[in-house]
Amino acid sequence: MDGRLFTFAGLISHNHDFIIAFHTILIAIIAVVLAKLATSRMQIVPGAIQNVFEVFLGGVIFMAKDVIGEEKARKYLPLTATIAFFVFLANAIGIIPGFEAPSSSLSFTLTLALIVFVYYNFEGMRTFGIVKYFSHFAGPVSLLAPLMFPIEIISHCSRLVSLSFRLFGNIKGDDMFLLVMLMLAPWVAPLPAFLILTFMAFLQAFIFMILTYVFLAGAVLMSEEDH
Repeated sequence: MDGRLFTFAGLISHNHDFIIAFHTILIAIIAVVLAKLATSRMQIVPGAIQNVFEVFLGGVIFMAKDVIGEEKARKYLPLTATIAFFVFLANAIGIIPGFEAPSSSLSFTLTLALIVFVYYNFEGMRTFGIVKYFSHFAGPVSLLAPLMFPIEIISHCSRLVSLSFRLFGNIKGDDMFLLVMLMLAPWVAPLPAFLILTFMAFLQAFIFMILTYVFLAGAVLMSEEDH
């Protein structure tokens, strides 16, 4: 039992990759439309949509400044806020009957994890230079460098697994839970489940966002740690 049987996109094609791609494009369009509505008529006294987005962006900065500092929290806000909003939509759309959460696909979550992985390493190399950035992987003791360097490389690569499988596993489990509830009691029992799954959609988006800030902090604040 999967999205091929229970989604509107499944009426077009039974190919599961198509269904995930369909919903990914759909949430991208929704995200762009909402962002345009929020920024098309910026006002000193914000309207409803502008106010929601301002609260959202302010909340991201507030939560991230303890991790990376307010200056860098604002610097990386376009990336992290976009990821948080996109992941939330990817999680939340699966709560609506007839749609499937793209984040229940490992290919989707792994792609997001790769973006974060490449970006934070790029920022580290751009901040300190390639040699100094990777020299941090060798540890503070030169004699232990041959041991520490491969351990650090493995540790960084494991972050791909941490980011992608955590989101994938949680949302896939949520989808299966909702599917079972809809099959057992399609009208009454799912109502509390919808509230729980909405909270989980927020929570998983928050975790992905804050981990992105944590990895960025580890990459661009190395010099402060060394001192």
